[in-house]
Amino acid sequence: MAGFRTQYTRLNSNSDDPEEDLPPQGFDIGARGFEEIEKGRWNHIENLDEFFIRIYEYHRNNGFVCILLNEIFELIQFVFVVLFTSFLLLCVDYDTLFNHKTPTFSNVVHFHKIQHMEPAIVVCLVIAFIFWLIRLARIVIHFFKLLEIRAFYRNALRIPECELNNLQWQDVQKRLIEVQKIHQMCVHKEELTELDIHHRILRWKNYLLAMQNKSVISCSYNFPLVGDRAFLTEGMKYNLKLILFWGPGSPFQNNWKLREEYRNPANRFVLANRLSRRIFWIGIANFILSPFILLWVILYSFFTYAEMVKREPDSFGARRWSCYGRLFFRHFNELDHELDTRLSKAYEPASKYMNLFVSPFFAIIAKNLAFFAGALFAVLTVFTLLDKDVLLAEHVLTVIAVLGLIIRACYIFIPDENTVWDPEQLLKQIVSHTHYIPDAWKGKAHTKEVRKKFSQVFQYKAEYVIQELVSPVITPFLLCFNLRYKAIEIVDFFRNFTVDVVGVGDVCSFAQMDVKRHGNPEWLSEGLTEATQYEQAEHGKTELSLVNFSIRNPTWKPSDRGAQFISTIKENAIQEGVNLSAAVSQEHSLPDYRSGSFQGLPYMNPMSFSDPSLASLGSTTVAPHQQVQLREIQMNSSMMYLHELRDRQVEQSVSPQGASLVTTSAAMLHQQPSTSVASDEEHRSEAKVLRDPGGIV
Repeated sequence: MAGFRTQYTRLNSNSDDPEEDLPPQGFDIGARGFEEIEKGRWNHIENLDEFFIRIYEYHRNNGFVCILLNEIFELIQFVFVVLFTSFLLLCVDYDTLFNHKTPTFSNVVHFHKIQHMEPAIVVCLVIAFIFWLIRLARIVIHFFKLLEIRAFYRNALRIPECELNNLQWQDVQKRLIEVQKIHQMCVHKEELTELDIHHRILRWKNYLLAMQNKSVISCSYNFPLVGDRAFLTEGMKYNLKLILFWGPGSPFQNNWKLREEYRNPANRFVLANRLSRRIFWIGIANFILSPFILLWVILYSFFTYAEMVKREPDSFGARRWSCYGRLFFRHFNELDHELDTRLSKAYEPASKYMNLFVSPFFAIIAKNLAFFAGALFAVLTVFTLLDKDVLLAEHVLTVIAVLGLIIRACYIFIPDENTVWDPEQLLKQIVSHTHYIPDAWKGKAHTKEVRKKFSQVFQYKAEYVIQELVSPVITPFLLCFNLRYKAIEIVDFFRNFTVDVVGVGDVCSFAQMDVKRHGNPEWLSEGLTEATQYEQAEHGKTELSLVNFSIRNPTWKPSDRGAQFISTIKENAIQEGVNLSAAVSQEHSLPDYRSGSFQGLPYMNPMSFSDPSLASLGSTTVAPHQQVQLREIQMNSSMMYLHELRDRQVEQSVSPQGASLVTTSAAMLHQQPSTSVASDEEHRSEAKVLRDPGGIV
């Protein structure tokens, strides 16, 4: 039940602690003041995963006061929902309220009914009280952990609470790496890298992402009457994490260590049977608790969205990225705020794309219905302005409200008169931020099939609410009749795709972003990857994740082949941009690069790379906020260039007259690596691959 409660929680307020006497923002964390701190306090932190996650969440959720205040209001909110619902059920005389001509508080509300509650209501109240006590205990424990994180920010990172909102996560991460050198939070490794920190924060999310990418955990199901639909709710994700990572009997014995028995291929059938039974009984537990969970979800949704329906009735006609879409579009080692930024930038072109497919039939009906409803609404509004007693007439106020809802609903089906039909171009704009697109969608953006598939990752808000409401009922059936039959694939996945990284523990091998082991041949030149069909990531997930991570963390050093791949993409993208800029200068015209492709390179903004100062993102002369913007420009251009390169590679494999740029890139990829990049031997020493003696099972 806790998982369904937390799905509605969002911590996004600001905090400031004026009592803290801390050094200014420009304090040098390598200065002598650091050495005066007691080093033993932060030495050898036992659960470094939880510690780093709390550091990240502390920054993301704006500090101590905001986090604690939000959790306190969660408790109060829960009490309010339970008590207010009980009051409406037990104390209100609805016959008198609706049938009496002049109802009063005294003859409508009767508190004596509380003494004669039905057993079902008593059971619900007892369960709610137990759940509230559990939440209270968790908040008390979290309070002391928050104190520890605040002390770490203040004493170790030297970041005052009042400056927390002004720092990017990269700034906090940089200080965290420097702190490791002094305090040795991880005793197995003298220095931490950006990838080490991301591995610990995103260990479980990387596993889920890889399982979805390889279809080990399918998010698409064939429902009766509905057909094939993507279904991934907050409750389903909670159950997946319970089963795979932290629940009793899960494959992980703690946050960072896979159970030894999962490493032995001889145990695969025994472990699969055990895991299958465990999934089945968790599904049964969900089924038993589903009435209580469903009741809570309905009540909470009603109190949450009732005011929204009155204030913005068309808000349910707006769209949002679905849970499945967020998982599909996520890169390996991508933090939540980075994913939110990308999807927020893709929201506008995604909305325009979906609005292109308005049915002309429904548009005509909606226009005429809006006309008639608007005429009645206007007349009643004028009457109320002339004589306020009109509102006292029977059902007049209700009619006005209903007409307003009808008018707002009709405009959802009426297309914008300034809309230009160009679905392929809009899909390119979406991909420039989401970075992923199935091959079946390319060249078919105008079809209903692609629109239907895209609507599953970019769904109506009303559809999202409905899915969350039915989740308590559907999730048990999916666990018992679908997921448990995937047990053997899950066991094999953990064994074949788990690596032991020094100073980090067991992580998903896909999260290493190793193009040699998990690269897709369609996205790389020949000979750069040794991955089989089973080992390669789908949709270029490894390659795109590697480019994304390297641009967001420019000081990180990948393996040799990864560094060669990245440098090739960057250099070719910059060179293409310079060539396009020169061509534009000769034509004395500037096309709108935001609106589409230019000479076959979608979203390649040549002006962004023609200036050397813009290309060198690590320059100290560029302000921090400008560096973030420039990294976004470079990342989007590099991603779209990579898609273009991949398409040319596929064309070349079909036609001998393939793009010459692929041949050039292949030659560059086989050049000697720079001395600043870690060698393959060093990279392999960091990770010991847990593979079967005879190969992949």
